[in-house]
Amino acid sequence: MKLLLLACLSPKTGNNTTAERIRSHIESAGHTCELRDAAAFQSSAEVADLISRHPPFEGALAIHLFRAGSLLLDIQVPFGVIFGGTDINEDVKVEQKRVVMERVLLKARFAVAFTDKLKEEAKLFLLSQSCKIYVQPQGIQTEVSEKFCWTEFLRSSGLSVELTHELRVFLLVCGLRRVKDPLYLVDVFSEWHRENPLNVLVVIGPRYLFSNSGVRQKIDPVFSVEVEAVVKKTAGVFLAGARSQRELHAAMKRCFTVVNSSVSEGMSAAILEEFLHQSQRLLSDRELRERLVRNGKVYVEEHHGLGQERETYQRLVDTLLSA
Repeated sequence: MKLLLLACLSPKTGNNTTAERIRSHIESAGHTCELRDAAAFQSSAEVADLISRHPPFEGALAIHLFRAGSLLLDIQVPFGVIFGGTDINEDVKVEQKRVVMERVLLKARFAVAFTDKLKEEAKLFLLSQSCKIYVQPQGIQTEVSEKFCWTEFLRSSGLSVELTHELRVFLLVCGLRRVKDPLYLVDVFSEWHRENPLNVLVVIGPRYLFSNSGVRQKIDPVFSVEVEAVVKKTAGVFLAGARSQRELHAAMKRCFTVVNSSVSEGMSAAILEEFLHQSQRLLSDRELRERLVRNGKVYVEEHHGLGQERETYQRLVDTLLSA
């Protein structure tokens, strides 16, 4: 079976990694899966034209109902869709986008949500199509660069490396987008850094998108300037550009802890205060750190295995064949 997989494919992003992994699952079952960037198409008519070219595609998949799924509305072959967090956390709040997403979900043969919560919210905000929605957590495959060096990494981020072996690096992985709110922890972390200079926050992630012609542009030019200006004058907080997956995984493995922030997930002031409290606990309680790492590994093995993810996508693709 020849399949088209549409997704937002900006380099070194979660979308890109997820799309490549799903393509691998599909092709391991003997299908042909052609991955295309949704940003390369201006309309669903263009995708319909691509689908019909010889040899024609026999089915399609899209990651994100609005961004990519909307481009499948005019195709004449069966397709499935995969919810992205932006679909439910952001796009569904815009009436015009919500209507399009409902049309996509109505026409799709199946939909995949990464969590039970995402499925429940989809049922709440979109026309009821819950029988089509399957829950499959993302598979996690860690590839760590053995050549990773904290000294070089931190120096490239503008951080003095005199005490790198003693630093406790808190790593925030995100692109410079407002929805990820990389400035959420800046003030409180800077104050904490002044009390203890060994505690530093490094924000790592893509700042740029690349067009089909290779032209580089900032993801959010206005917000990027704002973030860069704030970080430049804030003690203990540093920006690092996008890295390869292997380098990023190495940084996540060797930092003190990975943190997260998101406007769409409701990060309140209470959570901010709790962050400091829990971080201080982690610093002082070695047993707690070891238990969290141990339990985290068990959870990933039980819920984010590649084998289960591969089986799910291969089974769902088979439903496209039985049209």
